[in-house]
Amino acid sequence: MVERSYDVVIVGSGAGGGTVAKELAPLARQGLRVAVLEWGAKLRESEYTGREVEMADKLYFDSGGVLTRDRTMTLAFGRAYGGSTVVYTGTSLPLPEPVLARWNVPGLEFADLRRRSEKALGENNVHLLEDDKLNDNNRLFNAACRRLGYRVQQFPINVKGCRGAGVCNLGCPNAAKQGTNRVQLPAAEAAGVEVVTNCKVEAIGERECTATVANPPYGEPSRWEPGRYRIRARAIVVAGGAVNSPALLLRSRLPVRLPALGRYLTAHPALILVGEHEKPITNYFGHPKSYYCDHFVDEGFLLETCMYFPFTTAKNLIGFGAEHAELMRRMDRMQMILVLAVDPALAENRVVLARDGEPVVDYRFTDGVLDALVASQRAAARIFFAAGCRRVHAPAGATFFIGASQAGRIDELITRAPFRLGKVSISSAHLMGGCRMGADAAESVTDAWGQVHGVPWLFVADGSLFPRCSEINPYVTIMALADRVAERVRDRIAELPA
Repeated sequence: MVERSYDVVIVGSGAGGGTVAKELAPLARQGLRVAVLEWGAKLRESEYTGREVEMADKLYFDSGGVLTRDRTMTLAFGRAYGGSTVVYTGTSLPLPEPVLARWNVPGLEFADLRRRSEKALGENNVHLLEDDKLNDNNRLFNAACRRLGYRVQQFPINVKGCRGAGVCNLGCPNAAKQGTNRVQLPAAEAAGVEVVTNCKVEAIGERECTATVANPPYGEPSRWEPGRYRIRARAIVVAGGAVNSPALLLRSRLPVRLPALGRYLTAHPALILVGEHEKPITNYFGHPKSYYCDHFVDEGFLLETCMYFPFTTAKNLIGFGAEHAELMRRMDRMQMILVLAVDPALAENRVVLARDGEPVVDYRFTDGVLDALVASQRAAARIFFAAGCRRVHAPAGATFFIGASQAGRIDELITRAPFRLGKVSISSAHLMGGCRMGADAAESVTDAWGQVHGVPWLFVADGSLFPRCSEINPYVTIMALADRVAERVRDRIAELPA
């Protein structure tokens, strides 16, 4: 086993890990050794092809098809230089103050979090997309929501030179999306931070971790030779995401008991709905997610524009056969909406370890979440019809299609009765919790600064810190929390033994 030694090791390079790496650049300039260990590969620019199956294989865990234990929900999270910031749409919203109040984390103040969020927005060139770059799929949603009196807002997004390829979730082929692979990681590396790709960290011990480097048949080779490594560090920052960070800590030999570890996972369970227009609309090309509707957040759900790819779309339609094929042949007429449920943080929703040490997610849908998903489909159907769709496909629909002539009967045609877990395709790309922040080790894993309770050299800096769901897209909040973690590491590193 090869031995390496650093002052700080960061596990993961996404919104959390990439932010910590950039914020610890001053330590690297002072001569301290800082390394980022990233499980995924760093793709060459020519490898961002936008081809659905190919990019899913290269940029996601299990090609974006990780399933919960009972197989009722699909989980999508990235594995790459830049983590999930490579494969999300760039939507960038700070956490609302009422949500932070519901989090109720002692020592986490809204003014501080907002300041750090604004810093991230500025670094990542977040702005509203110009009107002439909005496609019909987004314009129709906006206009229909306003017609219905629903509160709708435009998403600020982190792009620079967007060419409207429409494949944000497959890695931008034009280098326009400003994820950590484009902003924070290059800045960190320029200051002397080492980024080691294709490096899976398997366990953490007393101020050390063990890892394996193995190069896949794509991307740049790791800067380390393939093989097994033991890496010693004065401080370790875990930023592998809400599934892999709890799993890593569960596999590790920690000197404290943390009963909340892995628990209180939230996911914003989501469904894709489609409406069909009489004529083709611009939908596939152009930024896919430019508007959101939070009018119903107090009723437990959000609605967002989206446009997915043929395989993903086909998987999310209910049923098979002639109607399914007919709708897929008319993708150029599709309008698409993503609905997301605001789910509660329950102790039984958690990450556990399988016999092989890999993570398994246990997730139970409450009646409240299922009711919210049904209500969200009704709201989405009304938006489709207000936008001029001739018919709508909803997973909880009594029939495959609901026609415009039936628009007045939406409440009776979309109900809980046909909405059965295992039959509908529910997904999640907003995984949160598992290493939640809080006041003590009885009900949380870290303090408000991301330090693991009772372990002064161990920190967490990703979405697993969330004590409850964010009720919005979580990326900016992860960066803001990671900025706090980095500050604490900078302040404490001199106190930690070499």
